[in-house]
Amino acid sequence: MEQPGGFLTVCMNPTLQKTLVFSKIIPGAVNRAGGHRLDASGKGINVTRVLYQLGKEPVHLTHLGGTLCPLFLKLCEQDHLTLRWVESGSPIRFCYTLLTEEETGRTVTELVEEGEPVSPGTEEKLLAAYGEILPAAKTVIISGAKARGYSDGLVPRMVRLAREQKKRIILDIRGKDLTESMIHRPGIIKPNLFEFAGTFAPEFKNLGELSGEEGGVRKRIASLALELAARYGTDIVLSRGTLPVWYTWEGVFREAPVEGQRTLNSTGSGDAFTAGLAAALDGGLSLPEAVAEGIRCGGLNAALLKPGAIRET
Repeated sequence: MEQPGGFLTVCMNPTLQKTLVFSKIIPGAVNRAGGHRLDASGKGINVTRVLYQLGKEPVHLTHLGGTLCPLFLKLCEQDHLTLRWVESGSPIRFCYTLLTEEETGRTVTELVEEGEPVSPGTEEKLLAAYGEILPAAKTVIISGAKARGYSDGLVPRMVRLAREQKKRIILDIRGKDLTESMIHRPGIIKPNLFEFAGTFAPEFKNLGELSGEEGGVRKRIASLALELAARYGTDIVLSRGTLPVWYTWEGVFREAPVEGQRTLNSTGSGDAFTAGLAAALDGGLSLPEAVAEGIRCGGLNAALLKPGAIRET
């Protein structure tokens, strides 16, 4: 095992994830689950858990608060995760995954709670902790939308500090956090296609257009991705569920197939992809090889009931 600190994962929206399994769901009726589980989650926790299961020892930085904090920490301890956290005064939110196995096929439905704002002073405490952990890290991964109460400048500042210390930077974020961070030239950005288009391609007013005929969409996304990659020296990796991954490498827009994946619970598959990608790059593999490893890890996650994992324990 590597020494703790090789990877620093950051997420400012922790979650308790409840997974419920049904044979089917009837609206307006009492629906009894045939199975359930509870896990510490959120995009950053998912990335951290998969990195650990890949033989790494990442440190995860987040905020916690409220009466459920001991439960969250206990669940992380059971998964052997190393956490550094600051008190936020805000309760940990719940999110729910509803899994059904009906005649029409398996469905995965996500119900997401909006987190409460963090208390004043949380940002300063988080930045202080980040500054203490950062020197020991080789790779910094920032994932997910931040909770309310943080400033717009927080994520770009974290990226700038990591860049100044010559860390590998991988961003799985969107919106203003992403656009304002690009000037600091992160090594890789890894939103999914919908997040990328919502951030950089406002002409897709209805994101359902991205699920339609691929030809025109691919051409526009390829042009935009290559332009951004050239401008910022950043490789762009776009996951698309069970469709081929699109990415830039050496000035070319490429795709990697996603084949033969069995889906039980896709929650956290994008995070498993990020972890696999990061671990492979840390091991000296090329970006195409790292994308392939990300796809492998995403597929392993999708085949499990536990979210954000490549094995159950």
